[in-house]
Amino acid sequence: MSQREASFPGNLHLVLVLRPTSFFHRTVTDIGFRFSQDDFMLKMPVVMLSSVTDLLRYIDENQLTSEFGGTLDYCHSDWIVLRTAIESFAVTVKDIAQMLQGFGTELAEAELPDEGKAIEQLLETHTEKYKKLKDAIRSVSKEGRHLLSNLETTGKDDDSQLLAQLRDMESAFDGFFEKHHLKLHQYLQLLRYEQSFQEMELCLEHLMHQERELSINVNTLAQTEQLLKRLNDLEANAQEVMSRAQIIILHGHQLSAGHHYAMGLIMQRCNELRHHCDTLSAALKSKHSFLMQTHQLLLCLGQAQTWCDDGAYLLANQLVDKSQSKEGAQMSLREIEKFLEGAPSLLSSGHDILAIEYEAVITPQLQVIQQMIQNRQASLRKLADKHVRPIQLVAPRPENQPRSKSPLFSPKHVLTFLRSFQIEVIHDYQESRSCVAYSLDGDDSPDFLKRHVMRELIETERIYVEELLSVLLGYRAEMDNPALLGLLPPILRSKKDILFGNMPEIYNFHSSVFLQDLEGCLEAPETVGACFLQRKESFQMYEMYCQNKPRSEALWRQFSDCAFFQECQKKLEHKLGLDSYLLKPVQRLTKYQLLLKELLKYSPDCEGTSELQGALTAMLDLLKSVNDSMHQIAITGYEGEICELGRVLMQGSFSVWISHKRGSTRMKELARFKPMQRHFFLYERALLLCKRREDHGDGSEKTPSYSFKHCLKMTAVGITENVKGDVKKFEIWYSGREEVYVVQAPTVEVKMTWLNELRRILTNQQKLLRGSSTWYIKI
Repeated sequence: MSQREASFPGNLHLVLVLRPTSFFHRTVTDIGFRFSQDDFMLKMPVVMLSSVTDLLRYIDENQLTSEFGGTLDYCHSDWIVLRTAIESFAVTVKDIAQMLQGFGTELAEAELPDEGKAIEQLLETHTEKYKKLKDAIRSVSKEGRHLLSNLETTGKDDDSQLLAQLRDMESAFDGFFEKHHLKLHQYLQLLRYEQSFQEMELCLEHLMHQERELSINVNTLAQTEQLLKRLNDLEANAQEVMSRAQIIILHGHQLSAGHHYAMGLIMQRCNELRHHCDTLSAALKSKHSFLMQTHQLLLCLGQAQTWCDDGAYLLANQLVDKSQSKEGAQMSLREIEKFLEGAPSLLSSGHDILAIEYEAVITPQLQVIQQMIQNRQASLRKLADKHVRPIQLVAPRPENQPRSKSPLFSPKHVLTFLRSFQIEVIHDYQESRSCVAYSLDGDDSPDFLKRHVMRELIETERIYVEELLSVLLGYRAEMDNPALLGLLPPILRSKKDILFGNMPEIYNFHSSVFLQDLEGCLEAPETVGACFLQRKESFQMYEMYCQNKPRSEALWRQFSDCAFFQECQKKLEHKLGLDSYLLKPVQRLTKYQLLLKELLKYSPDCEGTSELQGALTAMLDLLKSVNDSMHQIAITGYEGEICELGRVLMQGSFSVWISHKRGSTRMKELARFKPMQRHFFLYERALLLCKRREDHGDGSEKTPSYSFKHCLKMTAVGITENVKGDVKKFEIWYSGREEVYVVQAPTVEVKMTWLNELRRILTNQQKLLRGSSTWYIKI
C-alpha cells in the first residue's frame, strides 16, 4: 500500500473503500484491509462504504462514472489518445522553437551584399522563409486550439501553457524579423541613394568642368555674344541637372525624416549635392553677369568710338567747307547742336556719368573731342555775331577715305581693365545663394568675413519671408478663391490650418519684426546675438509648427495630386511642389545655427561674443526641443496626461534587460530576442519606456510611433552608473530595486549624457526634499 501511495500523483487526504456485494469478494477485502489497516490509520482516515449510495454522500454524481452510479462520461482510451496528442503537440512546439532559433541565427549571421539586386534577392529569400515559418506556426497553433477544444479538464492547463508559449515565440519572432526586414530595406534604400548620389555627382562635376573650360577671355562684341549663347545653353543644361539633384536631395530628407539608420551619411550627401549645385550656380551666374557687363560695355564703347569719329569728321569738314560767313557759322553751329542731340543717352549724360560707370576706360580722346566741340561752339557763336575772315585749314583726310578706329577704344583695352578686378564668390552649402565681391587685394579679414555672413543672413531672411508670403498668398489664400473651388477637394476646404499650421504667425513675426532686427545689425554683425536672445520666446512658435508637421504631411500625401495644387504651382512658377515650401521653416531653424557658428568663428574674444554663443545655444536647444516634441506626439497608449510629467528633456533608443525582485515575470527563453528595444522619454517628473513601431502611411512611407510600456516616477528612481562587463551599460532601478532595468546605450557618450541628466534631476529632487524637511522642522 505504501508503494502505491508513493507512486500516486498527488497527496491523499481521505480513502473511501467500497465493499463488494458478493460474499467472497467482501471476505477477501476485509482480510486485505485487516493486514493493511495499521498503515491506513497512521497515514490518513479511511471510510468503508457498503454501497454506491453511500459513495454519493462524499462525491458528487457528475464526478463519478456510470459504474459508480454517476453521470460522468469518461473513456480511459480516449484520455490516453488526448494525452498522447498533447505530448506530440509539445514536441512540435519544441521543434518550432528550434526552427525559429535556426532562422534567427541565419538572419543574424547573414552578410550584406554590395549590390541592390543581391539585397532584393536576400529580402525575397528571407521573406519567403519567414512566411513558411509563419504558416507552420499558424498550423501548429490551429492544431493546439483544436486539441484544447477537445479537452475538458485533464491536460487543458498544459495545452494552454504550450499555446501561450507558442504565441510568445511568434510575437517575438515577428518583432525580430520586422527589425531585420527594416534594416535590409533601409540598407537597400541606402545603396540606391548612394548610386543616385554618385551618378549625380559625376554629372555636376562634368558641368563644372565645362564651366571652367568656358573662357571669358573675349575681345570683340561678336565673341561676347557667341560666348553668351554657349553659356545660356550650359545654364539650361545645368538647370535641368540641378532640378534632378534637388529631387535626390528631397528624397534624402524624406529618408532622414523616416529615421533611417544612416541619417548622418544621407544628410552629408544632401549637403554635398547642395554645395555642388550652389557652387555651379554661383559660378555660372558670375560668368553670366561678367559677360553681360562686358557686352554692355563693348556696345557703349562702340557707340562712343563712332560718336567721337563722327564728331572729329564733322569738325574737320566744318573747318574746310563752312564757317566762311556769318550764315555759314550759324549753320555749322546748328549742325553741332543737332549732332549733340543725336548722341547716345549714356554719352549725352556727360563725362561724369561715364566716369562713374567705366572709370578705367575713359580715354583722352573722348575728353579731347568734347573739349573740341565746346571750343568750336564758342568760336561759331562769335562768328555768328560778327563776320571774321576765316582761316582755311586742310582736312585731315579725304571724304572717300575710311575713318580709322581709335586704338584707345579697342575692346582689348577695355577687357584688360575688367579682368584686373578679382571676383570672389562666397558659397554656402545649405541654401542656394551667391554673393559676388569685387576687390583688388582680396580682403579676408575677420570684419570683412563677418559682414559677408551678416549680409547673407539678411539676404536669406528676405528670401525666406518672400517664400512664406508666396505660399500664403499663392496657396493658402487661394483656397478661399471662388474661381478655384471646383479644383479643391471639399474635405480640404476646412483643413487649411492643418495643412499650413501656424505659418501665418511665423510670417508675421519674420516680416514685421525679425527681418528689421537683422537689418539693424548690418554694420555691427556681433550684435545679432542679442537679437536672437531678445526674440527667444517668439521662436517657440516653431515648436507648434513642427508638432503639426506629421498631420500636414499626411494631408499633403493624400491630396498632392489634386488639380488645385498643380494650378497654384503653375501660377507661382514654382519648380518644386508645396511640400518643399512647407519644409522651409524647419530648414530655416537649421540655417540660423549654421550662420551663428560662422559669425562666432570670425568673432573671437570681441564685444558681443557671449551673446552670439548664447544665441547659438538657444537655437540648438530649440532644435533639440522641436525634435524631442515631434517624437513625443507619436506616443500611443499612455492613459494619463503627458503634460503633467513636465517638459520633455531627452529621448532616445536603448537595449533593455528587465529583472524583478519578486513576482512570476517570465523572461523569453530565446536568446536572440533579448534584449528588448525600448525608446526612452525623459521628463522632469517621470521616465517613459516605449516600444518604437513603424506604421505604414497611405503611401509606401513609414512613420514611427511609440507604444507606451512603463512609466517610472522620478521620485522612486535610482541609478547605478556602471555595470560590470560593458562600459555602455548602466542600471535604472525602481521602488527600492523591486524592478531593475539594465540599459545599454549605443555609445559611451550617449550613456554619459543620459547619466548626467538623470543625476541632475535626482540631485534637484534631493535638494527639494531637504528644503521641505527643513521648512517643516522650522514650522
